[in-house]
Amino acid sequence: MYRTHTNGELRICDKDKNVTLCGWVQKVRNLGGMTFVDLRDRYGITQLVFDIDKNKELTQQAQALGREYVIQIDGKVAERSNKNSKMPTGDIEIIVDKIVVLNISELPPFTIEDDTDGGDELRLKYRYLDLRRNNIKKNFELRHQMALEIRNYLSSQKFVEIETPFLMKSTPEGARDFVVPSRMNQGQFYALPQSPQIFKQLLMVAGFDKYFQIVRCFRDEDLRADRQPEFTQIDCEMAFVEQEDVLNTFEGMAKHLFKTIKNIEFDAPFPRIPFSEAMELYGTDKPDLRFDMKIVKLKEKISNKGFKVFDDAQYIGGICVEKCAYYSRKELDNLTDFVKKPQIGAQGLIYIKYNEDGTLKSSIDKFYNENELKEIAQLFGANVGDLMLLAAGEKNNTLNALNELRLEMANRLGLRDKNKYAPLWVVDFPLLEWDNETDRFYAKHHPFTSPKNEDIPLLETTPEVVKANAYDLVINGVEIGGGSIRIHNQELQKKIFNILGFSDEDAQKQFGFLMNAFKYGAPPHGGVAFGFDRWVALFAGTDSIRDVIAFPKNNTGRDIMNDAPSIINKTQLNELNICLAK
Repeated sequence: MYRTHTNGELRICDKDKNVTLCGWVQKVRNLGGMTFVDLRDRYGITQLVFDIDKNKELTQQAQALGREYVIQIDGKVAERSNKNSKMPTGDIEIIVDKIVVLNISELPPFTIEDDTDGGDELRLKYRYLDLRRNNIKKNFELRHQMALEIRNYLSSQKFVEIETPFLMKSTPEGARDFVVPSRMNQGQFYALPQSPQIFKQLLMVAGFDKYFQIVRCFRDEDLRADRQPEFTQIDCEMAFVEQEDVLNTFEGMAKHLFKTIKNIEFDAPFPRIPFSEAMELYGTDKPDLRFDMKIVKLKEKISNKGFKVFDDAQYIGGICVEKCAYYSRKELDNLTDFVKKPQIGAQGLIYIKYNEDGTLKSSIDKFYNENELKEIAQLFGANVGDLMLLAAGEKNNTLNALNELRLEMANRLGLRDKNKYAPLWVVDFPLLEWDNETDRFYAKHHPFTSPKNEDIPLLETTPEVVKANAYDLVINGVEIGGGSIRIHNQELQKKIFNILGFSDEDAQKQFGFLMNAFKYGAPPHGGVAFGFDRWVALFAGTDSIRDVIAFPKNNTGRDIMNDAPSIINKTQLNELNICLAK
């Protein structure tokens, strides 16, 4: 055996034991007569001790060790005279009798420590070294534990884990597919699944009334902190259910994860907020409820006062920030610059300060007198010391800007505590959304989402107002997952396809195998898919899912560690009957 114990295992009760340890050299501290080596493995760090007076040759061997050398040692466990309460093994050390160098290491390109000096791109290039860092390692232990608890919970609810294909038919709705050429069927292509949506519905037709899998999915889209071209879903489907059944089941799973992973209990049901209310009060369909600061709608109450910005605006809204009337002009100008960024898109920002002396100071003093400003303050429910921030313009753009401003103020005021969790369900989404560029409706979720029964007659007259049996789980302003009750009726599915602009021929070509399956007794069914990477990142307290994916891509979709994507040789292209355009 290479080792008798790991480097995180030994305690004071193991004193005087003869042990063999293996691992990587974290650091060597040469103090003249005494030399100390920190030996690291996945489980922790153990301090090794070498006394030059007792064994000069062995001490010199220790002093010659470099960072990240892989070594094996024999020695005896001793009590440390200078204990380290910050380390689980901090009460003991190993008096070493023998060192075997199993492998040497070049000097790493960055320090293998929690607070490393390596930048993002460098650490991605040497990801196998980055994964040795303790804080990154903990993310994967957390990911493993969460996967176990998800499987435990769903198995206890009689779900069956079933794998679905990675090579499937391209259905180009939504994000772009990654496509895979077929050598045996030249000129034809597979697609990698954006989700197992169609297959899980087929499993419901097959009679597996409770299905799940923790599955890899693929989308060819622009990347950001919470997106990768390949990601992992907790994919679930249930038959003979209504929306309430799905929400109760997976709220139960969320509560199970909070309890088993974070030791947090939620006794009350998660709040449920309609999509329209979320947009009006928070400017987003994924609101962060860890703090209040709701958006107040103001257009009808404060326009027509001769202030052109307000009078010409489609929408006026604002937020009240408690105890921030002390903000200086420079700080307010900084906030104005923030909301005018292109990605936020506001035209400007109006402020009203409710000063400590009870007076009101505003950037619209020319148009609104003291009494009118007090009336506006009453609309906000503002108190002395509060700061009101207003924006005006096109409704959707202004709501988006107020959402971003709300989050920015919460960040500045420390209101987004990563150790506090505020889960909720957003429900009653629109079934469809109109796109002016293509002059057609698109499915808000996907084409198989069922409209609410009471709204089905409106599909013929006003499809834009039809609500869906759809729902999202949101935690701390992050969309953790979403789903819907599916359409299981052929005629209703055909009607939705027609509204989405699919001819009968197009629908049959893309989704014929699902529609054919529905001819043979499809049960009522619905499901949900959660972003597993996002959920792990949330519990890990990191803002990027790259920190919880073992080998992620960079912002341009490249794996800079193994240099993918890469050019393939002409022989492979010829086998696939592919000619590259010049």
